[in-house]
Amino acid sequence: MKWYFSALRKYAVFSGRARRKEYWYFNLFNSLIVLALIGVDHGITRTAAGNNALGLFSGLFVFATFLPTLGALVRRLHDTDRSGWYVFLNLIPLIGPLIVLVFTLEDSEQGRNQYGPNPKEVAADALADGTAYQSN
Repeated sequence: MKWYFSALRKYAVFSGRARRKEYWYFNLFNSLIVLALIGVDHGITRTAAGNNALGLFSGLFVFATFLPTLGALVRRLHDTDRSGWYVFLNLIPLIGPLIVLVFTLEDSEQGRNQYGPNPKEVAADALADGTAYQSN
């Protein structure tokens, strides 16, 4: 859950880098919450099982988490040393989302890149000098 809240704290941050762990845990928990809210929506409105539309609660949640989701994707692309503009590949039917998926699955660019230091190395440095668990 810490990775989920870490991404939420960066609500509309499109700069910097995001590790695979942060990106994928954020998407996992977002998806689980949306599925639970779809169940609540269908339970409240008693709609037919064939209705694929988002209901009130799930729709509001997706709307509220759109910017954090987009920000996490842009930061993940930055971590692989790609511009955030690659997000627009998702608009190309079928092949675009697959290309973006491959980009998000790649390992981090080693060392510092134009978008900042490698988050893995920053975390390892913080653990080494004991500052990782200090509260702000």
